[in-house]
Amino acid sequence: MSDGTELIGGQEKRDIQVVAYDPAWPDAFERERRRIVAALGPVARRVDHVGSTAVPGLVAKPIIDIDLSVPDADDEGAYLGALEAAGYQLRVRQPGHRMVRTPDLGVHVHICAEGSDWERRHLLFRDWLRHDAADREAYGRHKRELARRDWPDMNAYAAAKGTLIAEITERAEAWARATGWAPGA
Repeated sequence: MSDGTELIGGQEKRDIQVVAYDPAWPDAFERERRRIVAALGPVARRVDHVGSTAVPGLVAKPIIDIDLSVPDADDEGAYLGALEAAGYQLRVRQPGHRMVRTPDLGVHVHICAEGSDWERRHLLFRDWLRHDAADREAYGRHKRELARRDWPDMNAYAAAKGTLIAEITERAEAWARATGWAPGA
């Protein structure tokens, strides 16, 4: 791809299914968090549940999204072999970001640098949606509407959410400034 993104295995057509929030998702995250920490030890600087499955009450694709913060996401030698040995498979390689997933496609682990903008954006968006019911509901409606369409892959579906995500992020940033929000605060 022109932005430096490499999709390992190429483009994949997958049905986009959005389902009601499942209270079992936090436990599923916790199992994966323990597996990641066991595989990486102190290289795993942060392991956070992000994405819609991390927001109680929000509809979501039934995929657990995890942000894994490491010292340098581009230094695959520091973490990738251990994650592969733990059962994860590399799917996406981008400058400053990697994504590995489970063979059943039910868990996506986004690897970014500790303290990066990637880390901050995901945590802020999650925390804002946990805080603000109106944006949580608007985002849920938008996701349900988009899921009714036919998409060539999940990246196209994700891109279609971009405008609303940008609008919500503006409100989240204002909230962060007003409250002093910071990752891990």
